[in-house]
Amino acid sequence: MTLLDSAPTAVLDAYRTCEFVTLGRDGTPLAWPTAVLRREDGTLVLTTSLAFAQKALNIRRDGRVALLFSDPTGSGLTDAPQLFVGGRAECPDDIRTGPQDLEDYWRTLFERQPHSRAYLARPMRRLMDWYYLRLVITVTPEQLIVRSAAHPPLPEAPARSAPLLGAAQLARYDTAVLAARDTSGAPVLARTRPVPTADGFVVRPPDDCAVTAGPASLLVHRHDERLNAMRNAVVRGHLTRTADGWLLAPDKLLEPMGSGRPTDAIRVLRRTQRATDRYLQRRGLTRPPVRWDLFRALAAPATRSAPAPLENAPSSPHH
Repeated sequence: MTLLDSAPTAVLDAYRTCEFVTLGRDGTPLAWPTAVLRREDGTLVLTTSLAFAQKALNIRRDGRVALLFSDPTGSGLTDAPQLFVGGRAECPDDIRTGPQDLEDYWRTLFERQPHSRAYLARPMRRLMDWYYLRLVITVTPEQLIVRSAAHPPLPEAPARSAPLLGAAQLARYDTAVLAARDTSGAPVLARTRPVPTADGFVVRPPDDCAVTAGPASLLVHRHDERLNAMRNAVVRGHLTRTADGWLLAPDKLLEPMGSGRPTDAIRVLRRTQRATDRYLQRRGLTRPPVRWDLFRALAAPATRSAPAPLENAPSSPHH
């Protein structure tokens, strides 16, 4: 028996993405949307490209992580419960250049995110090789919480009287995911409905999410039914207890995939290439060749069943 044997695994497997949180160097919990595969041994597997390796670096420093399955877009589920999984992760410094030992992960991704198959075409390989240079993260679950699908309650708070960092980005979404820490310092996640005020965002995490004061963040993200048109933003800040509940005072806004400007695609591609080069250079490594033949063979069945055009910008639920 594993911890996940007590979970509604059919629901977990149907989710296209989840929110995944690691602890930054300064202790700030930062969450990003990602794609996950459940293995029969009860572990969860995800990957991150070298261009977005911060999750891997965080895990090597502190393996405490958490996942929240809370956005059922594309899953076909209705009134799906939210699933919180806390645990520990490992991420060896082993760069994967092909799908070996991850065939189920990549096959599922090609089927669920059909536009990513176009990155395998010869014209795109020079631009998109960073996408296929991957680090593997394995999570061993230690805690499971099943939450209602109902929208979280809306906190009562006074009207905002001054511009607030991140308010415009959060206002485009009905809910956001709060990433905070519990009394042990481990990261926790909960979907909330933040209300902007003059001093920050008032949030009301559920009773089973034992947050404490300290560094925290709010994640918003969306994708369409085919894991395309991805948008995400994170508001970092400090969480404190107030008479109205909890208040996150923002101090930084992160938009890794841009804010929707026409030039974002070029900017993202340049940044991902430079970030990949830095990861390799710091380890004295040359850029390894991608096993395009193996990826293409794995993607071929999905290509025949559900063709899709390439979008203008990389749009990946799993950095």
